Amino acid sequence: MDLLERMAELRRERKPFAVATVVARRPPVSSHLGDRAIVFADGRMEGFIGGACSREIIRRQALEALQARYGRLVSIRPDGGGAAESSAEHVVVPMSCVSEGAVDIYVEPFVAARRLVVVGATPVAEALARLARALDYDVCRVVDAREHDDVAASDAAPGVTVATLDALETILKDGVENRVEQAAVVVSQGHYDEQALASILNADVFYVGLVASRKRGAMVRALLEEQGAPGAAAVRIPAGIDLGARTPAEVALSILAEIVQANPSGAPARSATAVAPVDAITAQQEIDPICGMTVNVATAQHTAEVDGQTYYFCCANCRATFLRDPRQYRIAT
Repeated sequence: MDLLERMAELRRERKPFAVATVVARRPPVSSHLGDRAIVFADGRMEGFIGGACSREIIRRQALEALQARYGRLVSIRPDGGGAAESSAEHVVVPMSCVSEGAVDIYVEPFVAARRLVVVGATPVAEALARLARALDYDVCRVVDAREHDDVAASDAAPGVTVATLDALETILKDGVENRVEQAAVVVSQGHYDEQALASILNADVFYVGLVASRKRGAMVRALLEEQGAPGAAAVRIPAGIDLGARTPAEVALSILAEIVQANPSGAPARSATAVAPVDAITAQQEIDPICGMTVNVATAQHTAEVDGQTYYFCCANCRATFLRDPRQYRIAT
């Protein structure tokens, strides 16, 4: 229950994390069925899923799962386990530590839902919000203060919030601070297009679209560029893939299709602050010269210094093997 409460707390705080659960094992291994650990976006771990070798493998796999936003089964096998069998959903990792056991660990990422900011009180905006909820987006409708009550009444549904235009910058800033991937579509039919886009273009948004004719869109873009708005050239005008859409629902579908195309599920997170880059975590690791496993430098318990160089080991046995004949390893490299 402590772990479940910790997960609930992290979800409330909208912090990204992954849960690793032991789902199968073949002795001898130190983990047991149901053992679990939380892996945070910066690579820290809480819990137990096995010894040092398994921990470092799962740390990296969890960070990759967080970036992809997709779960995966990680099978850790002795040498010859068949890494070639790996796929996106089932990763097979050979382990050359002393243990001849094997373990399967399911890694499930928990990340904040992508946010879609829909600006405008129009039929297309309403349809876009409705379809985006079906795709599990966190939807925020932004409208003029005079339109707020009417829109709030129609969009009173879980996962949809309604705010006024003067709160747009705060909403976008909140998304950046909480590491939420954000997309935004302006569909106000010219009422406050420029004002909304000026705020959106100053935020970390992976997709910006404007529902307007090409002629009006060109005028809006020119005005934004004149005002010095960053990224005005990247605004999709008109928003959406050309599907021959006519109805508000069809237009909304074309826009969501373009958003998915820009950042599909399973694609790495677009926000640079969403998850610590795997390479950044790897940079804090060294390779065990005996078994080839990665070792976290900051927490390494088994080290040895030879000729002024420090070596890191996953376990005491690897360290002892190395120290029996360090020159053999050095010659091999």
